[in-house]
Amino acid sequence: MLTEILAHSSHYELLQFSSRGPWSCQRGKPSQFIGGSFSEVRVAQHRRTLKLVAVKCIRKRALKGKEAMLENEIAVLRRINHPNIVALEETFETSTKLYLVMTLVTGGELLDRILEKGSYTERDASRVIQQLLEAVQYLHQLGIVHRDLKPENLLYQTPSEDSKIVISDFGLSKMEEQGMLTTACGTPAYVAPELLQQKSYGKEVDLWALGVITYILLCGYPPFYDESESHMYRQIMKAEYEFDSPYWDEISNSAKDFIPHMLQKEPEERYNCEQALKHLWISGGAALEKNIHGSVSKQIQKNFAKSQWKRAFNATMVVRHLSKKNLVVEEESKDKAKTKATL
Repeated sequence: MLTEILAHSSHYELLQFSSRGPWSCQRGKPSQFIGGSFSEVRVAQHRRTLKLVAVKCIRKRALKGKEAMLENEIAVLRRINHPNIVALEETFETSTKLYLVMTLVTGGELLDRILEKGSYTERDASRVIQQLLEAVQYLHQLGIVHRDLKPENLLYQTPSEDSKIVISDFGLSKMEEQGMLTTACGTPAYVAPELLQQKSYGKEVDLWALGVITYILLCGYPPFYDESESHMYRQIMKAEYEFDSPYWDEISNSAKDFIPHMLQKEPEERYNCEQALKHLWISGGAALEKNIHGSVSKQIQKNFAKSQWKRAFNATMVVRHLSKKNLVVEEESKDKAKTKATL
């Protein structure tokens, strides 16, 4: 319970003499942004201010082997202060547990919210992507790469209609301070080509993921998918996708222009956040106001079963699998051939 750890926080020094402590805790439904196999989430209320927060209670015994990952997540969260990013407010620990006090987010996941709406337009999608671009731009300015942007990690702050969207789950985030990143990680359908090709990579992988998310928000299904994961990875490495009829027939040309800038195979040709924010679909009023809720929600229900899309990405296994099928070598050989042909 949080009462046992108050003595470890100078911030709560004046409150530690309360027999019950300043926080009133109860078990809460685990939230995606702070859930996990080695922790539980509780809703807590500060006894003096009555402020509600989410508290991630982590068993240290179950952390063995994952300490560095958690330390990295905490270090990243401590550097962040942005309205569209879930905030870490406090950390406490005892001999057996570590407690992370986080902003309480109650509005639910992005795709679930779309399903609940009676009306949903391109403009709604554009507003979401604009908020995410502003948040990711902030992260990149700090040298932070999220590396796991996906709909499940995008939450509404409150249930209200005008609630802002927030980015959560920084378990795979990394600082770029020590140069280009090399560790393969993420969620299969959202990973960028350079990551699958075992190349060093940087913040461009977040823009690719936002491109995938934009595509999903406009049609309800992902740009890259196949029953065979190796075929899906081949699609990703080629940046091979379509604006299928009839699902894209009512979507604006501006949206169809925006997405290819985000899903550029070569990271140096991909939009950065500043470029994306200046696109007419984001800031120029080009996003249509036509209701597309019926078609999009139907496809979301069909294509985003929880068990299907919440698989962990074992990068080492995937790269080994791709190498066995010569997919990585094949794509790199084609790239070299194209380069020679243009010389």
